[in-house]
Amino acid sequence: MKKYIIIFFLVLFAVANSFSQILEPVKWEFSENRLSNDKAELILKAKIKEKWHLYSQFIEQGGPVPTSFYFDKSDKYELKGDVTESPKPIQGFDKSFKLELKYFINKANFKQKIKILSDKPFSVKGHLKFMCCNNINCLPPEEINFEFKLNESKQEVTKNNSTVTTKVIIEDTAKKNDLKFTKPIYTSLKKDTSKNEISELQTKSGIEDANSSEQEKKSLWIFFFFSLALGFAAVFTPCVFPMIPLTVSFFVNNTKNKSKVKINAIIYGASIILIYTSIGAVLTFIIGDTFLVWLKTNWIPNIIFFLLFVFFAASFFGMFEIILPSKFVNKTDRQADRGGYIGIFFMALTLVLVSFSCTVPLIGSLLVEAATGDILKPLIGMFGFSLAFSMPFTFLAFTPSLLKKLPKSGGWLNSVKIVLGFIILALAMKFLSVPDQMYHWGLLSRNIYIAIWVVIFFLMGLYLLGKIKFKNDSDVNHIGFIRLILVIITFSFVVYLIPGMFGNPLKEISAFLPPQKVNLDKNISLNEHKTNICEKPVYSDIFESHYGINEYFDYKQGLRCAKKLNKPVFIDFKGHSCSNCKKMENKVLFDNEILNRLNKNFVIISLYCDDNTKLPKSEWFKSSFNGKIINTIGKKNLDFEITNFKTNTQPYYVLIDSKGKLLTKPMGYNLNIDDFVDFLDNAIKEE
Repeated sequence: MKKYIIIFFLVLFAVANSFSQILEPVKWEFSENRLSNDKAELILKAKIKEKWHLYSQFIEQGGPVPTSFYFDKSDKYELKGDVTESPKPIQGFDKSFKLELKYFINKANFKQKIKILSDKPFSVKGHLKFMCCNNINCLPPEEINFEFKLNESKQEVTKNNSTVTTKVIIEDTAKKNDLKFTKPIYTSLKKDTSKNEISELQTKSGIEDANSSEQEKKSLWIFFFFSLALGFAAVFTPCVFPMIPLTVSFFVNNTKNKSKVKINAIIYGASIILIYTSIGAVLTFIIGDTFLVWLKTNWIPNIIFFLLFVFFAASFFGMFEIILPSKFVNKTDRQADRGGYIGIFFMALTLVLVSFSCTVPLIGSLLVEAATGDILKPLIGMFGFSLAFSMPFTFLAFTPSLLKKLPKSGGWLNSVKIVLGFIILALAMKFLSVPDQMYHWGLLSRNIYIAIWVVIFFLMGLYLLGKIKFKNDSDVNHIGFIRLILVIITFSFVVYLIPGMFGNPLKEISAFLPPQKVNLDKNISLNEHKTNICEKPVYSDIFESHYGINEYFDYKQGLRCAKKLNKPVFIDFKGHSCSNCKKMENKVLFDNEILNRLNKNFVIISLYCDDNTKLPKSEWFKSSFNGKIINTIGKKNLDFEITNFKTNTQPYYVLIDSKGKLLTKPMGYNLNIDDFVDFLDNAIKEE
């Protein structure tokens, strides 16, 4: 029974992402075919990027937004018939909406015939609305304005009705002027924002924050190196380390041809990488943006992940072993006897299965962390892990003489498992903290969280000193150099943690901790603290200001105060589960130079995009971009961010004036304090 429970958990986390930047997978071109002196055909052509598809005009209700065309009324022309589309759309099952839908790939042509009623120059104006998806995610519906100019110059039409084509490409003026935008903003906040306020909030088409993009790349590199470290850690476990000399000796003794030994070793290492990376590829394929958001924000997966981490830690502590049914290992081992390159592949697969009890807690922890991050993380993580895991087998086959210098197997291998168990147990607290903040359970305050970490790492230090023993442990008769270094590092970390219980921000590990309330510099008077507030903030009984100064948690209320005080607005899109938000707060926003500017010059609006507090039913509304009912504070704020700024990234900082006009280019994750100071100062100059 225990085996089936284990398999169930593995399957569970195997099937368990954000627009990080603005995508423009569809480009539109507009042209006019003059059919006769009083007839013309308007052509709207869509060029669709590879792997994306654009939906047809004819979509059943309940699915995506169909491609639609709206022409302004005029006495200069009249429409003849409906818009036609070509080529014939593909009809198939759409995984995003789980419906049979019609869509286009690569290109689509839409045509509207008109009758010309005037000899003078005139324009046919209007707009189109469309939605596009790929196999992973869908973009919000987008609107594009178009204009066809007719009769600007006389065009000769031959008797055989040959056509004359005037091509017009509508350019996005946002590329010419960073603060002038042509694409309209969606009015999804009808329940909490007036039409005037929304119409005044000009949004930028195609915003791409280079700093944010660079930070995301940097984050993926950090995760890759973290995966490498876990792979090397897995090598030094009791299930794996003893296999190294056995495997290398097999390659060396099996043939006297040194070139053959090296080729076999390379294939063996590549097979290990292929096996593990395939797991990451499958998880990458099944994770979509919607599922990614659910993993981050719902309490159910977070509690499951917390229990999984505790489960893995208990396994490392020797409470039980996670094993696969022996028939799987035996079948694979028999295939390894076939010889040749296929046999080598199955040898690698046998190693993966035999080492399962030691590696699955590390792999499981890696995949859980990856599944709640960037959509590419599972693939990157498993590649990094397997690369490090396979390296000793391949490298030592090239230099077998180094086998004699490997340390002998012994009790120290079990110590590696126990230390990893302590670390995994500490990391489990993060997944308990996230739903505690989002649902306001009040179970895990910052001080309690840090206290638990202090106890965990203090016990780990005692274990390294030999004061605590676990199952299969050997007696610690003396402290070696490496163990001594680990003892020093562990107790130093405990000493570092303790001041965090008394207000120290602990900036280096802030991403793992619950948020901290920070006070302004003491030389700012209490009266100055009240200059950016007009009335008691809505939701102040739910959220606490972490800036140490007054802030609002509702856009409408904050903008109303900004108008009254005639101050610009600082909007902070954030999340309880957002690690980068906590890093930004502790390393950038809590800097006194920045806090002083915010307090003196801005009305602050903090909008949590993953909070699950229910809105009153009278404030529920239907989202304009996905048609879903918005019924929580987090969904309302996320819908506001997506529909107005075409991104669901957090953190995301926006500066607007008291009328809702964008003052400067928004900023994403960026740990450079000077850049953020310039960001605020530029907005003040514009104001």
